[in-house]
Amino acid sequence: MAEFDYIIIGAGSAGCVLADKLTTDGRARVLVLESGGSDARFWIKVPLGYAYTHNDPKLTVDCKTDEDEGLAGRRISWPRGRVVGGCSSVNAMAYMRGLAHDFDDWEVAGAKGWGWSTAKDVYEELEGGPVHVSDLSRHMHPFSKQFLTAAQQVGWPVLGDLNVGHAGMGRYRSTVKNGRRWSCADAFLRPAIRRGNVRLETRAHVQHVDIVDGTARGVIYKQNGRTLRATARYEVILSAGAVHSPQLLQLSGIGDGDLLQRHGIAVQNPLAQVGKGLQDHLAVTYSFAAHPLTLNSVLGRAMGRLTSGLRYIATRGGPLAVPVNQIGGYLSSNNAGQPDTQIYCNPLAYTQGPNGPTVTSSPGYIVSAQPCRPDSRGEIMIASPSPYDEPIIRPNSLSTETDKNGAIRAGRLLQKLIRSAALRTATKGAIGPDLATLDDAALLQDFRERASTVYHPSCTCRMGNDPKTSVLDARLRVHGTSRLRVVDASSFPNITSGNTNAPTMMLAARAAKLILEDNK
Repeated sequence: MAEFDYIIIGAGSAGCVLADKLTTDGRARVLVLESGGSDARFWIKVPLGYAYTHNDPKLTVDCKTDEDEGLAGRRISWPRGRVVGGCSSVNAMAYMRGLAHDFDDWEVAGAKGWGWSTAKDVYEELEGGPVHVSDLSRHMHPFSKQFLTAAQQVGWPVLGDLNVGHAGMGRYRSTVKNGRRWSCADAFLRPAIRRGNVRLETRAHVQHVDIVDGTARGVIYKQNGRTLRATARYEVILSAGAVHSPQLLQLSGIGDGDLLQRHGIAVQNPLAQVGKGLQDHLAVTYSFAAHPLTLNSVLGRAMGRLTSGLRYIATRGGPLAVPVNQIGGYLSSNNAGQPDTQIYCNPLAYTQGPNGPTVTSSPGYIVSAQPCRPDSRGEIMIASPSPYDEPIIRPNSLSTETDKNGAIRAGRLLQKLIRSAALRTATKGAIGPDLATLDDAALLQDFRERASTVYHPSCTCRMGNDPKTSVLDARLRVHGTSRLRVVDASSFPNITSGNTNAPTMMLAARAAKLILEDNK
């Protein structure tokens, strides 16, 4: 048994930020428990290596959804980072703050103090310090300019920075530093460990939070076959992500009473909203053969891969230095109001298999679209009382008319893009479904049959005013259980419009300030 001031469960994006921010003054002692292992792997550090890492069973846990009626009854794979750095070590590195109304909507939902003016200040503080956001334009393939020309031709603004907060297309900025992935472990956790007051334990699988008389006292975890206990003088903080944080609450006796009793778990706090409110982004992708050269002409050939690898090793530049998505942005699908769709464009056509991507030598490209703010809400619940059994995931996708219409409008946006002169003249033909020929009914059906997660689950322990409709208060404290917080994407009241890594870092940085204020 060991005692710390704070125990953080999960060394992912949020956990790494917390470990750093809670120990800046050198006084607090923090234990970070990570169920995965080291992130010292070549393909983690190489930006294009995302294609190999995001479903590597040594680096991720492959969660599977239930059959999803909204997605034609399919079960979707939801890999979650199980490695130091969490999903920030295996994600696509796109840095998107989200839109101002995302955070103002958080405040409307009961997360007082989380509006855009506050979020913006935290972002600026992070971006001026540990977070490194790179413009990788010089390393992007020349074909990428076709997407920007196409955007201009159809009347969409071309932006120098996609985080300016309004509609337009541009080059994605990435959490890359000096040609290498700059994960939250790099930016936050390692500097915190060097101070000497943060202890990281890997391969540490938390069994449950130890709750006594309504107060979180510590955690029970297993490591190398031993059962260990650690206690917290101040707080236990769950940062295990939107899938596993609600699972751990339920395993600890916090959740819907009927669910817990079915699995023989003593009810500590009958907080029914734990695991409810699940949201995720879904995207549909279309592939095309191209006339001009694309990245396929390089990465689809053995000699091209060899020269690209040598160039990367020598200069940290070239094709391997750029994450998978190069061009994109936020767009309005009805040319009015807030942007409601995010676009991704890549000068490389490939198929993803169980052992990584398959890239042909024939030139090609892909375009994808995701509705930004879905209405549908799903649920996560334990499947058994064992922490080693992955929880049940019921996304409930496309369960509202708003989301069905959003899927159709996302397809229309892509149709508009590929019908531009720039892409029309560059396109040899469709690979797979021919987007140009699909009417509204076919767009919706194709979305149902092929759309998949963009790996942004959130909202399963959301903030709010009322324990009847939320799990946390606006300071991220679990309703009805003291000295216990949840700080990760599960805390979002609603999903943000874009990629969720940047909002998760922002949330954790502000959470650390709240935690220190409350424990003066």
